[in-house]
Order: sequence, then C-alpha cells, then structure tokens
Amino acid sequence: MLNPYFISTDKKFYLLKGDTKVLLPQINHKFDMVFADPPYFLSNNGLSIQSGKIVSVNKGDWDKSEGYEYMNDFNRKWLSLVRDKMKENGTIWISGTMHNIFSIGQILTELGFKILNVITWEKTNPPPNFSCRYFTYSTEQIIWARKNEKVPHYFNYDLMKQLNGNKQMKDVWKLPAIAPWEKSCGKHPTQKPLSVLTRLILASTKPNAWILDPFTGSSTTGIAANLANRRFLGIDKEEEFLVISKTRKLEIENIKKAAQYRQKIGGFNDKQQFELFLFEEPKSEYYNELDL
Repeated sequence: MLNPYFISTDKKFYLLKGDTKVLLPQINHKFDMVFADPPYFLSNNGLSIQSGKIVSVNKGDWDKSEGYEYMNDFNRKWLSLVRDKMKENGTIWISGTMHNIFSIGQILTELGFKILNVITWEKTNPPPNFSCRYFTYSTEQIIWARKNEKVPHYFNYDLMKQLNGNKQMKDVWKLPAIAPWEKSCGKHPTQKPLSVLTRLILASTKPNAWILDPFTGSSTTGIAANLANRRFLGIDKEEEFLVISKTRKLEIENIKKAAQYRQKIGGFNDKQQFELFLFEEPKSEYYNELDL
C-alpha cells in the first residue's frame, strides 16, 4: 500500500512523492482523464529572456536531452504505464513543443491510442526571441487522445461552443501565459496557467471525475480540477514542488480565495461564467474513493 505525501481534508487532492514509473504500477485506480507535462528535453545551456532579463533555458537535470532513443524509450515507458491506469473511455492530454511532441505522437499511435486533436496554445504574452534570428516562439502543442480507437470519449461540445461565441471551438486557443497571482505559493520553472488546464478539464470530464498528473510539478492540474469540482492525484520526484502543490491546495480551501480564483481564470466570456457553469452543471451521483 502506498503512503501518500499529502491528502487534503476533503479527499479530493492527493500527492505521491517518487518516480512515476515506479509508483504507477502500484496504483489500483482507473482514471477518467490524464494530463501530462513531461520533460521537453530542451535544457541545452541556451539563453532566453524572462521579465526583461537574460536567463538560462535550463530547468534541471530531468530536462536534459540524452538523444532521441532515450527520449522515445522514456515516453514509451511512462505512456504504457499511464495507459494501464486509464478507464476504457478515458482520455489523455499531453503538452509539448517541437522538442518532444513528435516523439509523443509517434508513441501514442504505437500503443493504440486514438489521437483526437492537437491543440495549439497561442500565448498572448510570450517572451521575445533572444537571438533575433528566428520567429518568436509563442505556441505550445497539447495532444488530446483517447485510450481506445473504438470506445467513445466524453466531450462537452456545447460548453466549448458557448465559450467561443456560439461557434465551434477551433484547435487554436489564444490564452495568456501564467499570471503573477498564480505564483502566490512559489514558482515552478514550467508551470502551466490555470486558464489552459481549466478549459481542457471542463472539455473532457464530468463532475467528480478522477484526474491523474504523472509529472505534477506545482499541480496546476490539481488546482484546476478542484476548482472545477473534479478530483486529483499528482506524482512528482521533487519535494520542493510538492510543497508548492500542497500549499496551493491549502490556499483554495478558503472558499473566498477559491471563488476569487475562478473569477480570475482566463478563457471565459465574463468573470462569473465559470461559477455559473459549475452551479448549473448536472451533478454526478457517481463517487468512488481513490484506490492506492
């Protein structure tokens, strides 16, 4: 039996400390949705600009490239393990850039997933290009795939259309990068914004769904999940990031703070739309405990 690093008092937010490839085989639970932000393998001693300052692109040893064979083996291993923990109608979202997204797409197909979309997230405030020899990098890709070719997946088409002026939502999302208020509990080098995670969670899950993040970092996935009345398990090796994750969850246990954050999250037509949707969303009677 696994010993969680943290369990919230409402039993809707769990954290495990360790290597996801070691811990996943020990979990008995099946998840409705997975979001994964795996290493992009782009820490190559290059330089970038952040908040007007020249900074290194290096994120840590976990992000250093060791060649294509290593990358493919890494992606094949964790994706195989994650697939085994998904419900038969479950879906997975995986973020990346040109450094790793082609490997991930190849492995997904190899393992029998059906790729549904490749979302292009266009950042409204990207950092400028340092060398001035290329176009500014302003996008990331997010692959959406379901576990099985022939098992239907859940998609909240009506909500996505509503958020897009009553027109079909396209696969290009123009959403802001992370805002300062999202770093109130500490900083993670690859932290994703709540606007992106909230949208994909609402698009592909129902209330009380269990969501897994095998590379949880500062657990934006979990915060978005809990703010949207979903449940969450995150895994990470680094205790400093798990501390941030835990602190972020404790922060939104304050009802006023949670409501404030729902109003701040981008991607909605007005500040009240997220709260109103949750109020009107059909409540699921299905509720199962996390089986570790």
